[in-house]
Amino acid sequence: MLFIAPLNTDLLLSEAEGEKLYLKLIEQMNKDFNLANEGIDFPMSISPNELKIQLHEKIYRLIQYKFAEYLNLLYIIDVPEDQIKKLDGSDIVILSEQVAFLILKREWMKVWFRNKYR
Repeated sequence: MLFIAPLNTDLLLSEAEGEKLYLKLIEQMNKDFNLANEGIDFPMSISPNELKIQLHEKIYRLIQYKFAEYLNLLYIIDVPEDQIKKLDGSDIVILSEQVAFLILKREWMKVWFRNKYR
């Protein structure tokens, strides 16, 4: 079975819900953010829309105020560097939204593979 990355955040989150892996996605994100010492602790009851908003805000704040920690987080989560380099950094609001999607995509890939091949 081939992993095909969803095209945007909303599709990704609805796919995670559809495959009954949304809670696993939240767990994975909480785990990786904690590994990067950027504990975010999304509650398991968080709605997909609220998750999207809070993640975007967190990334925005990291880019603005804690850039070294932001880079460390990307490293820990293992977001592909070439994908980050392709982004236009001129608008931090847009950039943080795009980075939030790349983070979700990478975390979703981990959860998806673990579920398919365990």
